[in-house]
Amino acid sequence: MNPPIPDAALKALATFDTCAVANAIECFDVRLRNEGFTNNTLQCHFPDMPPMIGYAVTLRVRSSNPPMEGGTYAQHTDWWDQLDAVPGPHVVVIQDADRRPGGGGAFIGEIHAAILQALGCVGVITDGAVRDVPAVGRTGFQLFSRTLSVSHAYMHVIEVNTPVEVAGLHIRAGDLIHGDRHGIVRIPLAVAAELPVVAARVRDQERVILEFCRSANFSKAGLRKILGEPC
Repeated sequence: MNPPIPDAALKALATFDTCAVANAIECFDVRLRNEGFTNNTLQCHFPDMPPMIGYAVTLRVRSSNPPMEGGTYAQHTDWWDQLDAVPGPHVVVIQDADRRPGGGGAFIGEIHAAILQALGCVGVITDGAVRDVPAVGRTGFQLFSRTLSVSHAYMHVIEVNTPVEVAGLHIRAGDLIHGDRHGIVRIPLAVAAELPVVAARVRDQERVILEFCRSANFSKAGLRKILGEPC
């Protein structure tokens, strides 16, 4: 498991939106530019909250089928202990393993969100469903999901801290995750500590471009010169 980045860098990254973080990652040329972020199937339920950042704890869940002997699945809590295997703060990333993700029930609602928040988690990302959205929103706990559900149905955890794929993004336990209304980006740990400085520099360059475009001195030649400057 990779060690966490310094707390100061983590807090600094939380001051940038996810687009700025993605732009800064591109400057390091550590992965293809069409990788490392979610597709448009996720909904950010609280777009006015500050950016969410934390280390991934991964789950795979199912909810569509009852247990073989009927009734409901026993509530297992031993997976909470595996939170300690990942540095905090935690972002719980849940892959719905049902045939139709989100078509059964929701694992996260008001109660589970409160439990996870007490355990040091700052938000949940799932390609399945969530519920109790207004109540969760009042707590400051962030939710990203494909859809909503009124029920938890036969929800149960089948795997913990194994690789998952949510909204086109492959995530492993311990990955550094940044998210806001634009979506989710996975931050490469190898460059994470340097990202705040680079993100600030990119933001300053963008401010120069915006000011030049709005100035009386605007020219195509001048804009080409500005755009030619490296990160």
